[in-house]
Amino acid sequence: MSTCDPLEGGAALTPLDRELYRGDTVEVARRLLNCLLVHETDAGTIVGRIAETEAYTQDDPACHAFRGMTRRNSPMFGPPGHAYVYFTYGMHYCFNAVTGPEGVGEAVLIRAVEPIEGWELMSRHRGLPEEEIKRLTASLEDPVKRVRLARKLCGGPGKLCQAFDLGGAANGTDLTCPGSLWIGGMPNPEAFPVPKICSTRRIGIRLNVDAPWRFTLRDDPYTSR
Repeated sequence: MSTCDPLEGGAALTPLDRELYRGDTVEVARRLLNCLLVHETDAGTIVGRIAETEAYTQDDPACHAFRGMTRRNSPMFGPPGHAYVYFTYGMHYCFNAVTGPEGVGEAVLIRAVEPIEGWELMSRHRGLPEEEIKRLTASLEDPVKRVRLARKLCGGPGKLCQAFDLGGAANGTDLTCPGSLWIGGMPNPEAFPVPKICSTRRIGIRLNVDAPWRFTLRDDPYTSR
């Protein structure tokens, strides 16, 4: 399997096993918190700690698969542990991990991450001027400025995909195999102790709005809102 060392002093990181994704989608959305999203590009490796997720089940009217399989949502019905990347509002992409058993259209939307590695590369992908990139990345030791830049880069699903350079080409990628795009377990858990998981209503949907299927970690400053 592909490995990397995204946290200084951390153990080697490997992709999560497919069995994790095969579980109940709402539970998978909770379990993906604090895992690491990794995109290995020609320009460098980008890593972010997952800070916010949303679950979408096939019987959920807000889910793309609610009315059955289409050409657009077909990856959701494939094997669990693959990427479902879709274009929305004619503006940006959103990245999801396919969950549940094959043949059932379900997925977890990754809404926000905390940048861990590749800050400058993410900033360029987000279109920040070079002078601003130098100024901002030089101030990462300041916790307030670090959070401010992180939210600017990855504080929302559209921002996240742009920062990680994820577009339509990533759709269908197997996240459990060696390759350029995958999700791994936190290699150094003591660096990010897991506080109580919080659940709230999801954001930016019009149907089934009361389902408490948006998950974050209590007091995590790297969520989208």
